[in-house]
Amino acid sequence: MAEFRTLRAGVFLPPFHPNDEDPLLSMERDFELMQWLDKHDYAEAWIGEHHSGGYEIYGQPELFIATAAERTRRIRLGTGVISLPYHHPLMVADRIVQLDYQTRGRAMFGFGPGLLPSDAMMLGIDPETQRDRMADAIDIITRLLAGEIITRQSEWYAMREARLHLRPYSKPRPHLAIASAVTPYGGKLAGRYDLGMLCVMAGSPHGYDALDYNWQLANAEAQAQGRVMDPYNYRIMAPFHLAETREKAVENARAGFEKWQLYSYSVNPEGRCRDRHAEHRGDQRERPRCHRHPRRRAAGIGELLDQDRRLWLHPAARPRLGRLGGDQALL
Repeated sequence: MAEFRTLRAGVFLPPFHPNDEDPLLSMERDFELMQWLDKHDYAEAWIGEHHSGGYEIYGQPELFIATAAERTRRIRLGTGVISLPYHHPLMVADRIVQLDYQTRGRAMFGFGPGLLPSDAMMLGIDPETQRDRMADAIDIITRLLAGEIITRQSEWYAMREARLHLRPYSKPRPHLAIASAVTPYGGKLAGRYDLGMLCVMAGSPHGYDALDYNWQLANAEAQAQGRVMDPYNYRIMAPFHLAETREKAVENARAGFEKWQLYSYSVNPEGRCRDRHAEHRGDQRERPRCHRHPRRRAAGIGELLDQDRRLWLHPAARPRLGRLGGDQALL
C-alpha cells in the first residue's frame, strides 16, 4: 500500500500540437513544462504514443521520458500509454526495465490498445483485435517482470524461452497502469493484474458516469485474485484551464481551441463533424469541411500537409476518407 494518502496533482500530455507549429519548438516547450511541473511539486506526468494525425507528435513516449528525467529531479514520468498491440511484448518489457534503471524508479508505464484507427491501419492491424492483443501483452509483460521464462506462439508474436536479462530496479516491479475509458475492459484488467487505472475520459459525460462502475469491477476482479485495489493509484483525468476569472480562461483558450476541436472530432469515431471552418494561423486559408465515413471504425485522421511537415495516412485508408492535395488538411 502507498505511504502517502494526500490528493496529488499531475498532467496528462498527449500532447496536442497544431500542425502549423514547429515540432522542435513544441518538443522543447514540453520539456520545459516538465521542469516547471517538477519545480512546483506536481506528482507526475503521463505522455502519450501516437503515429498518425500530426497533432499528438510522440511515437515513443519512453524516449521523451528518458530526456525529461535528466532535466527533472522528483516528478514521476509515465507512458500514457504504450499502445501494446503495436509492439512485441518482450521488447516492451525490456524498455520498461531499462527506463526503470535510467530514471532510478521514477518511470511509470501505462498500457492501452491504441487510440487512432489510422495507426493500426498503417501497421495492418484490425482495430477489432486490439483489446485482445493488449490483454495478451499485459499478461506476458507482467510475467516477464516477475522473472518467468516464456515460450509462446501467437498470431502476432513468437517467444522461445524468452526472459529479461535484467531484473527491474523497482521492487517488485515498476508501477504499471491501464487506460480506462467507458467500457469495463480496463477496470477488469486492472484488477486482474494489479494495475493502476488512468481514467482518461472522466471529463466526458459517458466517461464520468462509468467511473464508479469500472472501479467496482476492478475491485471485484482484484478480490477474486486475493488482492485489494489501492485508490492511491486511481487517476481521474479531464481537460481544464485556470485563470483569474471564467471569462479570462475562455479567452486564453480561444486561440487554439478551434484547431483542437477540429482534430478531436476528426479522430473520434463518435465525435460530431461540424460544418464550420477553421483558418490556418498566418496564411488565413480555410480548411475544408470534415468528412465522415459511415463505418465508425473507419473514422480517423486523413492527410495533414503543410510546407514545414508532410504528414500522411497510409494509402489503404485514403479511399475511405477521400483525398486532398496541396497545402490542405483533411479533417
